[in-house]
Amino acid sequence: MATSDTTIVPPSAGKRNRLFRRGRAIPYLFILPWIIGLFAFTLGPLIFSLIISFFDWPIVGEVTFVGFRNYIEMFTQDSMFWSSLWVTVKFAALFVPLNIIIALALAMMLNVNMRGKAIFRTIFYMPSVISGVALAMIWAWVFSGEYGILNYFLSLLGMEGPDWLNSTTWAPVAIVIASLWGQGTMMLIFLAGLKNIPKELYEAASIDGADKLKQFLKVTLPMLSPTILFNLITTIIVAFQQLTLALVLTGGGPMRSTYFYAMYMYENAFKFSKMGYASANAWFMFLIVLTLTMLVFKSSSMWVYYEGEMKAKRK
Repeated sequence: MATSDTTIVPPSAGKRNRLFRRGRAIPYLFILPWIIGLFAFTLGPLIFSLIISFFDWPIVGEVTFVGFRNYIEMFTQDSMFWSSLWVTVKFAALFVPLNIIIALALAMMLNVNMRGKAIFRTIFYMPSVISGVALAMIWAWVFSGEYGILNYFLSLLGMEGPDWLNSTTWAPVAIVIASLWGQGTMMLIFLAGLKNIPKELYEAASIDGADKLKQFLKVTLPMLSPTILFNLITTIIVAFQQLTLALVLTGGGPMRSTYFYAMYMYENAFKFSKMGYASANAWFMFLIVLTLTMLVFKSSSMWVYYEGEMKAKRK
């Protein structure tokens, strides 16, 4: 009696073999490191922080489940929560519009035809690649009330400069000024958006008698509105995450005038060893930023212009 040597291959194994033979798995192998990093360093810690926000979780010691007590304490018993949040909101109200306006102004300056444009572009971008701590040390020298270069230049103009970092009035202003310094990335994004505006639109507006101001209002801003939307959202996120400059320059002082919400979270986690409570703080910040982002997106239909959508409506 003859014996058959035929081996039965499971259907799933056959599919896997065909997948590798056709090379379809190769793209997934290329993105595998990114997928591992996403789960290990982004989604994993994110989910873990949500879990421990319901625990009394000291860095060293016994972990205890407390339910919503961290959130209740944050809203009802912790006065530093509200004060740090208010400081951050005031900072964002100044920083966000100024950052967008200055970045757009620099981009428009670099968008004109002039000699040495590449040099100025490099100079304007360089502060954005400097380490946050190094940048803070530079500004600590600039804002020093005793030997600061800013007060020295003010004295040349016959003005007496304030003690910037030790004044409850001027310390928040100093943080805003220092934060505005590193906006090279946003400037380049605006510059790329300006380069994509067709020159024919300006020529047509000029023929219709529009001056430079009307061209800016009627052509530049509408065509640049998607870029403004992107930069607005990223600037809001940056404003609510402000930590390094305030931590190095003022340490939250004087009299908590620069005690930002991110610093409040940082101290709860690493100074007071309340990781669960700090995670609850972080998730509330996430909800704030998410709400503001959704409001911006909701309002974008009234002021953001998309050329493709306009063409579809005409058809």
